[in-house]
Amino acid sequence: MSVPHPGKPVRGSKSGLPIMALFDLLGRNWAMGIIWNLQNDSTTFRELQQRCESISPGILNNRIKELREADIVERTIEGYQLTQRGKKLMELLRPFGEWSRNWSKEVFNYTKTLSKQTKDDM
Repeated sequence: MSVPHPGKPVRGSKSGLPIMALFDLLGRNWAMGIIWNLQNDSTTFRELQQRCESISPGILNNRIKELREADIVERTIEGYQLTQRGKKLMELLRPFGEWSRNWSKEVFNYTKTLSKQTKDDM
């Protein structure tokens, strides 16, 4: 599967709008899990695979390639990490975490308490 590009049809949309291309990319298996697991530090491929628990090496490799092409993840001497663009994306996603906690409580009566670190992260 190729990386979604603005201006071209993507899964779920023929419009080519940039937001639809982004949602296509982020909606792929493990894309958000990889971004989530890189939000605080860089890590090697093997460590990232362990953090993502059940991800296969092939899927991890494909997602990293796509996220690198999209300038969200980069490879460094220490391993993989979020680019500045990837870090900005995480900043923008944090309000979705707050929104989702309110939504889950108000609509589904879901009130599981999370650790302080998890709350702060998302």
